[in-house]
Amino acid sequence: MTVTIGSHVIGGGRPVYVIGEIGLNHNGDVDIAKRLIDVAAKAGANAVKFQKRTPEIATPPHMRATPRETPWGTMTYLEYRHRVEFDRDQYIEIGDHATMLGLDWFASPWDVPSVDFLEDLNVVAHKVASASLTDIELLEALRATGKPVILSTGMSTIAQIDRALEVLGTDRTVLMHATSTYPMEPEEANLKTIATLRDRYAGIPVGYSGHERGLQISLAAVALGAVAVERHITLDRTMWGSDQAASLEPTGLEHLVRDIRVIETALGDGVKRVFDGELAPMAKLRRVPA
Repeated sequence: MTVTIGSHVIGGGRPVYVIGEIGLNHNGDVDIAKRLIDVAAKAGANAVKFQKRTPEIATPPHMRATPRETPWGTMTYLEYRHRVEFDRDQYIEIGDHATMLGLDWFASPWDVPSVDFLEDLNVVAHKVASASLTDIELLEALRATGKPVILSTGMSTIAQIDRALEVLGTDRTVLMHATSTYPMEPEEANLKTIATLRDRYAGIPVGYSGHERGLQISLAAVALGAVAVERHITLDRTMWGSDQAASLEPTGLEHLVRDIRVIETALGDGVKRVFDGELAPMAKLRRVPA
């Protein structure tokens, strides 16, 4: 089965769909967001993704009054959530910027009003963050949009994934294997889960959403059959913000996309054959003809 997002078809042997996860790495600054979109386009990514919250709903009650040190001074966690959210006009500006550069753009809505907000902007798809996989009300709202949904499976059990798919359906869902630690260490990657998910949910495209340092694990995921790869991106990993350290800088994203395309070519079609380039070495080195 394949799922179409924008002009891209995911699964079915099509090129890997590469998503640059901007998330909150823009720190509430439209200019930084647009520069990150530029980075994704220059690297050859297919899409950029943001996060959309209604702070009063999406912020857990026990966290709202917690003090947080920020570049703008000490504020409550709820005040911080407001500080880094984009409004409608800002989303139109960054969304248009992505579209003009040929990128799909969408976001992870963390609550039902955020689904409505993004639908009003006519996003091409929705992303479910791992933390939201058990939010049935949110999943029902996403199903009702009729849009493709990318579902990350970090911090989730098989039973929870089963339940989420009962709600979302399987006809336009892409699963993403993920481990929700930031940054993730290699021993927690568990990449063989990609095959586990593919076997259990036959027909649903399975990709990989990574939070590790470096490129090796994401590239291994492609070699194991991931049909989409999502990585956080940043202008500089030393910038303020909880996701920056587990993000790829511009050169890292360029190398990721480059190497994914090499791996796709190298995987071939699985048909054993003698290549033209082997004929001269065969004539020179094979002593006993077939």
